[in-house]
Amino acid sequence: MIESQTMSLRTLILCSSLLLAACATPSSPSAPAPAGYYRVQPGDTLYRIARQNKQSVANLARWNQLADRSSIQAGQLLRVQPPGGAAKPAPSGAGKPAASKPAETRQAPPPTKLDIKLQWPADGALISGFDGNRNKGLDLAGKAGDPVRAAAAGKVIYASKGIRAYGNLLIVKHNESTLTVYAHNQKLLVQEGQQVSAGQQIATMGDSGASRVMLHFELRLGTRVVDPAAYLPPR
Repeated sequence: MIESQTMSLRTLILCSSLLLAACATPSSPSAPAPAGYYRVQPGDTLYRIARQNKQSVANLARWNQLADRSSIQAGQLLRVQPPGGAAKPAPSGAGKPAASKPAETRQAPPPTKLDIKLQWPADGALISGFDGNRNKGLDLAGKAGDPVRAAAAGKVIYASKGIRAYGNLLIVKHNESTLTVYAHNQKLLVQEGQQVSAGQQIATMGDSGASRVMLHFELRLGTRVVDPAAYLPPR
């Protein structure tokens, strides 16, 4: 599944669930950037910005907490100098993608045991599995209006359509480290701040932000994404 063009899901989770604050809407690309920062312009890439500021792509991704290095957007403010001091310029050629080696997806291995019990959030067949890169969850088929259920008891911390690629989106927080994500819904049946029980219907399936009717379901431990299928019961 392609990451949002307006904000990354990781940023949303950091802001709304872990920090309990709303993410600010990016400013206009013409707005001035403070010292040590750069305002993303239309057509920019992280690689181009890194070269312009004599930094490495890895540094910019780390300083700006970018889980997906292709998810920057026009108007976004990026730190291009390290917090509290000057950075050494990137070595010549640093940040250039290797011609013969694909980019690595650094995923921490899932824990051997999850401290909550999950159940399937929809009845439809699995149409696309987790790969940790393009698809960071499971895609489940269905018909418009089919029920979408909470995979475990928890609190709704996000219920909106602020991330275009996810459509009508719900995020449920189950404990301090575990979140589940439900995307492309037709209608949201719960509100932010509401407690939900395991198996409770929380939405109806739809195609908002998608090319077909389906539920996109993710499991996140803190800001790490893991394969939900490893924790769901066999069907």
